Amino acid sequence: MKTAIRRALIGPVLLLLAALLATVTVATPGAHAAGGLDEAAAALRKGPVYVDPRASDRFSAGQADALAKKIKDSGKPVFVAVLPRTSDYQPATLLRDLRTKVGISGVYAVELGDGFNAGADPRVMPRTAVQNLVGAVERSRYPTVSARLNSFVDTAVTEARGHAPASWGGTGAGFDTGTAVGIGALIVIGGGGAYAIARRNRRRRAEEERAALEDLRIVVDEDITAFGEELDRLDFDPAAPGTDDPMRADYARALDAYEDAKSAMAAAEHPGDVQAVTEELEEGRFALATLAARRAGEPLPERRLPCFFDPRHGPSVTDAVWAPPGGAERTVPVCAADRSRLDDGREPLARTVRTPQGDRPYWEAGPAYAPWAGGYFGGGLLPGLLVGTTLGHLMAAGPAYGADLGDHQGAEGGDATGADFDPGDFGGGFGGGGDFGGGGDGGFGGDF
Repeated sequence: MKTAIRRALIGPVLLLLAALLATVTVATPGAHAAGGLDEAAAALRKGPVYVDPRASDRFSAGQADALAKKIKDSGKPVFVAVLPRTSDYQPATLLRDLRTKVGISGVYAVELGDGFNAGADPRVMPRTAVQNLVGAVERSRYPTVSARLNSFVDTAVTEARGHAPASWGGTGAGFDTGTAVGIGALIVIGGGGAYAIARRNRRRRAEEERAALEDLRIVVDEDITAFGEELDRLDFDPAAPGTDDPMRADYARALDAYEDAKSAMAAAEHPGDVQAVTEELEEGRFALATLAARRAGEPLPERRLPCFFDPRHGPSVTDAVWAPPGGAERTVPVCAADRSRLDDGREPLARTVRTPQGDRPYWEAGPAYAPWAGGYFGGGLLPGLLVGTTLGHLMAAGPAYGADLGDHQGAEGGDATGADFDPGDFGGGFGGGGDFGGGGDGGFGGDF
């Protein structure tokens, strides 16, 4: 009987041992003689840093080992490749091709010749965060590849979500068969504990998202109600004399936006889903502004962002210079009423939300309000508008639920996904040598 049990256990243990042996050897950067995309991908599956042998004069083995240790110690899925500008690497598609071949979700940074760029799976790091980080690194004009990559990694490992890939394994040191069997046995025993921890973390994250969504629901329901009241007050009869088809189309757009916003909020399951709701409300208010202009015989309004201080004020009419308390000045879109208040030296009528410290302007609230603001103002504009505010600081300091403006889908950082990912998150190309346009623009196509 004992022999039968022993035989039954040997098979799974040997399978685990084989998987362990396949992942435990860590590639030394620059160890491959041939180079090329396949070599780079194979190395990054085994360790966080790869240096093409033809680029070793720009980033030494010692520097690569130190950077790899820094990433491994952080436990985050950050991949770095230092490559020469040769025909082996196609600049326009390099990031997405590398991500495809590695097949693991994470943050990917590539030094190609004299160019630098990065991309990430959205659940690991939001696109705007990657853009801002790349821009900050490029504008610093670091004198060496090592300084640039270490600067990028120092911030990326604090912001990236997820875990180091299992395929990175251990240190690469040799071990005997007895040790290997022991490790395999520990994996068998510890697997249940690891699953329990992962399940507990998922449950905690889901609870945090539910709480954030309920906070957002209060704010969004108020916005929907306010827009519905605007529609109720509107003295417009589609069948009245003098009403034309463009007016009826504007009115229908506003009604559709109201109904779509209600439906989207009812179906929302994550904080990021709220962005679709406020996008509809913004669309509806612009339709009402267009209808009002047609009825008054005035020029149609240009498409502008909503009033920064309270999107319920409707589309902005101009831009104004404003600074939050203790913050730097920036230009924000404002409605006519808030423009007048600012000109008179008075405070604008700010949209407030509930916080543990009482009612505060939304830009002084937590990161869960980012999807709400993103629907009104667009995710790419938020960093500039919110610099120096609490919400802007929290978004810049690190991702939180909802702070990625709706990108809650996708694989957890460090998970093996193969080629199943959105290539648009790795779409930036590489331009002329050393053309650091800032934030992925200029020398990198700007299409991250």
